[in-house]
Amino acid sequence: MPTDEPADEAASLLAALEGAALLLEADGSLGLVTAEAARLLALEDDPPAGLGLPELLDRARLAPAARAAFDRLATPSGPDEARLTDAEGAAFAVRRVALPHRRLALLLRPEVAVPAVCPLARPDPLTGLADRTGFREALTARLADSADQGLGLLMLDIDRFRIVNDTLGPQIGDRLLATLAARLRRALRGSDLAARLDGDEFAVMVADTSDPAELEGLARRLMDVLGRPYLIHGQPVTVGLSAGIARAPQDGADADSLVRRAAMALHAAKAAGRGRCAAFTPEMQSRSETRRRMETDLRRAFALRQFVLHYQPEVDVSCARLLGFEALLRWRHPALGPVSPAQFVPLAEEIGLIAPIGAWVLMTACREAMRWPDGLFVGVNVSALQFEQGDLLAAVGEALRHSGLPAHRLEIEVTESALLTNPETTLATLRQLRDQGVRIAMDDFGTGYSSLTRLQSFPFDKIKIDRSFVSGGRGMAEGRAIVRAITGLGTSLGMRTIAEGVETVEQLDAVRDEGCREVQGYLFGRPAPAEELEGVIARFASSERMASCPEPACSA
Repeated sequence: MPTDEPADEAASLLAALEGAALLLEADGSLGLVTAEAARLLALEDDPPAGLGLPELLDRARLAPAARAAFDRLATPSGPDEARLTDAEGAAFAVRRVALPHRRLALLLRPEVAVPAVCPLARPDPLTGLADRTGFREALTARLADSADQGLGLLMLDIDRFRIVNDTLGPQIGDRLLATLAARLRRALRGSDLAARLDGDEFAVMVADTSDPAELEGLARRLMDVLGRPYLIHGQPVTVGLSAGIARAPQDGADADSLVRRAAMALHAAKAAGRGRCAAFTPEMQSRSETRRRMETDLRRAFALRQFVLHYQPEVDVSCARLLGFEALLRWRHPALGPVSPAQFVPLAEEIGLIAPIGAWVLMTACREAMRWPDGLFVGVNVSALQFEQGDLLAAVGEALRHSGLPAHRLEIEVTESALLTNPETTLATLRQLRDQGVRIAMDDFGTGYSSLTRLQSFPFDKIKIDRSFVSGGRGMAEGRAIVRAITGLGTSLGMRTIAEGVETVEQLDAVRDEGCREVQGYLFGRPAPAEELEGVIARFASSERMASCPEPACSA
């Protein structure tokens, strides 16, 4: 029986190649395209088997001369090698190899577009752009050569690229990076140089200009072009980008300084909300140095246990009963004094310290709560990143086990942002905690985007009404209406409600009139260290006896 083994072996050989290769059948149809060839030709999806070479070249959008050269290479009497360019001027070489059964292999080799001043730049293996080392060499050479004309540096970063890898897999992520790089290469002039610096971070050296308007215009155009939808392995993918801009010689005369300052601008763009473009300013340098010092100090504070917990009471005002305390993290910087959690908690999240800090908070709060009367709970806030970066279940279990605190005396407070970040994982973790007896509260209710949906998806024990509805900042009538609505909603769902930020008698009367009987705020006590809580507990115990509050009416 005849066999096609030699041809099959040729196809298998091409399929195993890491390089760029096309396999043409005897009838001229396309038999195979390697992933690297698809990247080099800027194909945004896998071409189907049997596609003709002309149709493939249409998708690749080659220049007319390159199309003609490809046609000649595909014929048995054609040349063995040719140098081609695509429609935007990117160059690559193609070599023809004859295979058994009248098949042909076309092997493609990229020629990275590098300014003539830097022959040392080398390609990144995934994208074909310059790599970090080659880009630095090219930038150094260009800076030495273009002191009069100036130079621009753009840094581009894909917003939330990790989500693509996590949801679609790293193979789709790599293909996206390669396809995006091909778009980037086609969008630039031959004198510019694009590089992949690391992961999903790209850089563009813009030759012979340091005009701010021109650089910003180019950055925004690239963000638009690169942010258009992709089709990867049949999967539609849409991403956004942020950009940072630095100029030479204004922002830096050497390669390292310029890259650092473009990175500062990129960080500022992402911090402003992503999908933005920012140019470097001297203020960014100052903020970056402050942040770097703060990061060092924060790591030292954690290592030396410079954090403390303060506790704020939560009260049932219908009978003056103390229900428990919310644990609040505090950091007294040795030189700066008290540092606001609003300042250091986001930094801890960014540098990966929030999970170990959160585990310490849980352990400390549970240990200190064991010194309180049995009926009092302790509430602990958890960050959205603690569900991702740390094992929250293990941290809670260890804190309860080592402290001896019963699970029902621990209340985990979670914001809607945690539920929106990774809802399935977060809700699964919360359900397991609740099954163990831990109570769950939704914090800052009403400030998110889908509160009612989240309340339906999980049986919270308590809803904490955000202080903005109590303070009067939204208008007294509007705030009271919202407090009334949330309290009624909680009652209908079997969830307790507590109003945060009650600081005056007028605010207390307002929330109480709207049906909310549990409150928290300065009117009933400011956050205090653990050693001061004995007096707080005694004060409420005396008030409770005077109010003759029946035990069942106020039990959680």
